[in-house]
Amino acid sequence: MPILSVRLLGPLEIMRNDVPVALPASRKLRALLAYLALAPHPVGRSRLCELLWDVPNDPRGELRWCLSKLRAALDTPDRRRVTTQGDTVALDLEGCFVDALEISRAATLGIGTLDVERLRALAGHFAGDLLDGLGLERSPLFDSWLIAQRRRFHACHAAVLEQLVASLPAESDEAVAYLDTWVELAPFDERAHAALLASLARRGEIAAAEQHLASAERLFQSEDLDFAPLRAAWRAIRDQRSSASHQAQPACLSTASSLATTSGDADPVEPSHASLAVMPFVDESGARGGPADGFTHDIITRLAKLRDFFVIARGSVFALAEKTIAPEEAGRKLNVDYVATGTVRSTAGRLIVSVELIEVRTARIVWADTFERRPDDLFAVLDDIGNSIVSSISVEIETVERNRAMLKAPNSLTAWEAYHRGLWHMYRFTQAENEQARHFFDRALQLDPTFARAYAGLSFTHWQNAFQRWGDRDRESALAFESAGHSLLVDDHNPAAHWAMGRALWLRGEQDGSLSELERAVDLSPNFALGHYALSFVHSQSGDPQAAISSSDHSRHLSPFDPLLFGMLGARAMSHVRLGQFEEAADWALKAAARPNAHTIILAIAAHCLALAGRLDEARGFAAAIRKTLPDYRADDFIGTFRFEPDAEALFRQGARRIGLS
Repeated sequence: MPILSVRLLGPLEIMRNDVPVALPASRKLRALLAYLALAPHPVGRSRLCELLWDVPNDPRGELRWCLSKLRAALDTPDRRRVTTQGDTVALDLEGCFVDALEISRAATLGIGTLDVERLRALAGHFAGDLLDGLGLERSPLFDSWLIAQRRRFHACHAAVLEQLVASLPAESDEAVAYLDTWVELAPFDERAHAALLASLARRGEIAAAEQHLASAERLFQSEDLDFAPLRAAWRAIRDQRSSASHQAQPACLSTASSLATTSGDADPVEPSHASLAVMPFVDESGARGGPADGFTHDIITRLAKLRDFFVIARGSVFALAEKTIAPEEAGRKLNVDYVATGTVRSTAGRLIVSVELIEVRTARIVWADTFERRPDDLFAVLDDIGNSIVSSISVEIETVERNRAMLKAPNSLTAWEAYHRGLWHMYRFTQAENEQARHFFDRALQLDPTFARAYAGLSFTHWQNAFQRWGDRDRESALAFESAGHSLLVDDHNPAAHWAMGRALWLRGEQDGSLSELERAVDLSPNFALGHYALSFVHSQSGDPQAAISSSDHSRHLSPFDPLLFGMLGARAMSHVRLGQFEEAADWALKAAARPNAHTIILAIAAHCLALAGRLDEARGFAAAIRKTLPDYRADDFIGTFRFEPDAEALFRQGARRIGLS
């Protein structure tokens, strides 16, 4: 145990060598300690004064007094814990035990990844709410922060208990105790009730289970919540008891995991999407109906247009928000996988928007960011920030789902998981990985023939086979076109379907049709980064090179860490060649080739662009790297890959002659 420990969960307590450290009877001192302990970076004095003091005579003087008392409690002669730099204040808690920080670190790692001993230790840290019993009068900003933090740790506690129940022997007294605590802590969590019902059924306490079911139904009805999934789960639990095949599997796990897909009396159906709720953004000024509400509506609409996942309608999330339900609890009530929350604040001529994306089941913060802009043109600023938020949420959810799918046994995958397993392989850009991707997209479509994005992914694998010459180009082009057609038939409003068709038409030499489909993709969803990239790709060869540069820049703005970033950069490089800007082309081509998943064609773009810029040694280095894997590679191979206009083709052949690739 460290020499110094700070306990924030429950009544605040500081211990040094197991001896309590006395603090003055100041509530604001305790509030300041908790806020600084959980702050991710140093905090300005003006922000602390605004947060904790209702414009007293001398807020900075009161802050100095509080800081002096914190130094007396935390500092030692050889270690200063309260640090100041310029006008900012921070706490250095390295080497200390802080219960709330232990929980936060565990949530960042993912509570589902922790072993039982670590989970037990975390459960023991929850001695009550954050700063239990503490509240400040006339400090609305601090109260708002405290409520949000209490909700966050409440959700973490529920996630720890859920994981413990799943990890411990189902019949053990310890598991039952954690289960009871979980139900008490999260009374509207269907998974908790399903696990308790399963536990009672395993112990033969059917009457007790029926009584609990009736009580839970009254509770759900009091909040106008749909009870049908839980009733269906109870029927499934009773059926499982009579099935010998389920004796080896804890019923609470199978029934709880099926809740998200069970509706009314219908049989469970595996979903082909993750689900997301965007809770109303909070205006920290307390204003209602202002930019924050409009911002929320805009983000919900944009995410829904992507058609990547189910997005809960605006009415549902606003109705729950009016009941002051915590975002994580709202996510559990809505049976969604992810919840996005945010705040909007205007200060000193700046608009500051902070956003968090939370995985509901584990209470893990998947992504968080803060966007700060000058509100010179409010609508343009909100549009720009909205673009960044929507694209980031989409990318982060896809990354989490892709990585989770990779950890599951291939024969246990749902259609959604098989699709994301396919994406994982697809983005490796080798022939073997591309074939694996095709296999998993096929698997997803066997499980769900209405999965438009899986058809688009399948089309992409055939497109890669044609583009990279990994198969017969005519045959693979036809298969890419066929799969894209199926995607459109399933969902004509899905931007990925039009993206797949646009690329397939490019393979067939139908540039006008290709551009039309790609423009349709970005019209359907202006935040669809791959659509903007594909427009850049087509324009870079035989369309408008300036339009190609604009689309390349926009695609990278929307998705700055995209797996296809090398292509976005390479398309811009080819556009500069057509404009006669060879140095610029070389610089962008080098950026493309530096991407870790850049394939041979990207290296070839770099070789040709560098040669045209007169940087022959660098160009020959790329040519040598290409010939290590493709000894007979020539300019005809490069030209044949693309669909350049005659003038552009002549330029690239000129570059090839300079480095011996002609």
